[in-house]
Amino acid sequence: MEYSGRCHCGAVTFTFQLPNIDAGLQCNCSICIRKNAIMSAHYVEPDQFNLLSGKDALTNYQWGDKDVNHYFCKHCGIYPFHDTTYDPGKYRINLGCVEGLSPRSLKLTQFDGRNQL
Repeated sequence: MEYSGRCHCGAVTFTFQLPNIDAGLQCNCSICIRKNAIMSAHYVEPDQFNLLSGKDALTNYQWGDKDVNHYFCKHCGIYPFHDTTYDPGKYRINLGCVEGLSPRSLKLTQFDGRNQL
């Protein structure tokens, strides 16, 4: 299925393809617990992701081991997606940014990022 997403202010817009989204992922690492995002359970492959607008509106935050690129809209502060430095271009999507999706109604899997080495 093709999905559409955007940040809160609409500066960052994107489309991506995944099978029907019926589950999400929540991580308890220090940044994820604070942003309280529900992420896609699967990574979106580079050829299945299209950034339509807002490349210049995105800023990247890395913390700790600097393995994850947390992208934020520099205008509204919303985190629409992230990838990793070891697998760039494979994104997990913030499901709260997906048009027509109710992420809190999905089956959620908890990921223990706090205790990962």
